[in-house]
Amino acid sequence: MTKGIFITLEGGEGTGKSTQIKLLQQALSIAGVGVVTAREPGGTDQAERIRDLLLQRDSGTFDPMTEALLLFAARREHLVHKIWPALKKGQWVISDRFADSTRAFQGYGMGLDMQVIENLYQIVAGKFQPDLTFIFDIDPEIGLGRSMKRLKDSALMEDRYERMGLPFHQRLRNGFLEIAQKFPERCVIIDAAQDIQAIHRQVLKVVETRYGVKPKEVQNG
Repeated sequence: MTKGIFITLEGGEGTGKSTQIKLLQQALSIAGVGVVTAREPGGTDQAERIRDLLLQRDSGTFDPMTEALLLFAARREHLVHKIWPALKKGQWVISDRFADSTRAFQGYGMGLDMQVIENLYQIVAGKFQPDLTFIFDIDPEIGLGRSMKRLKDSALMEDRYERMGLPFHQRLRNGFLEIAQKFPERCVIIDAAQDIQAIHRQVLKVVETRYGVKPKEVQNG
């Protein structure tokens, strides 16, 4: 059986990743591709418990190393119980965040030594890497405004990172852009300030070019 494709969507807060994952999943499914969606931190019951620890407003303050260890523990659960089994079956997996977010948030954002992060990655995932990563880029002020509105409208309390301040989110943006430069073979930068449908068409074009699948555009909403 042919191995599946692992696609990750990365970027700062409020870049529209969740919407684009939904549209991509629908487009690929219509094209006959078996698709599994995922998110990090989270993706399995145990990993979702760690997500609550890290993202909830009242979770408190963690040392950057502690955060990274928690994230990689959740990632290991995610890989072992969801991502790797799906890929082995030949399914495509589309994940809202993966290890690049740890590099950006805990590395560039919080100052954790990048080699420490890479060492943890090797322990947890070995040589495994996403096949394709979309990095959604937007001005942090705009992104934070979008994210806070979404959280307010949904009554979710997962705003711990949003509350870390604009300088932190500017470091995140710079970090994601540097990651894209460091891994050009798998990373594609997307201007997240564009219209939703324009972004969707751009994503589909990249998928078609790389993998020969020709999914048709799906309308949002």
